[in-house]
Amino acid sequence: MSLKPSVIEPVPEQTARVARAAFPKGNLYISIRDQLGTLFEDADFTTLYPKRGQPAFAPWRLALITIMQFLENLSDRQASDAVRSRIDWKYALSLELTDAGFDHSVLSNFRERLAAGEQPALLLDQVIELLKEKNL
Repeated sequence: MSLKPSVIEPVPEQTARVARAAFPKGNLYISIRDQLGTLFEDADFTTLYPKRGQPAFAPWRLALITIMQFLENLSDRQASDAVRSRIDWKYALSLELTDAGFDHSVLSNFRERLAAGEQPALLLDQVIELLKEKNL
């Protein structure tokens, strides 16, 4: 896997429209995206990936999915299913409603990369502080 950092796209229009209709009072993940943005950028993870190889699934998304997975106590398979099926997750991740997601093994591979690197605690601490500041 290689990482070619790219600009994070805004929430697709149709995803935003459907999410707002489904959650008129909002929900945690919509609030996180609206108030905190994406939390991470691909550039935060460049040290975890080689410069050559097959492109990686966007690490900023995997980091956010890992946090959402933790919040809901989901297995990797359940989290990858949530990416495929949940409107609020698609909104937080800037995905089209038709996005098919990824294989659940991608999450464990990402965590292995994080654990081998020097930043896992730093990233988690950063997110926890942001969420506390915003009372989320």
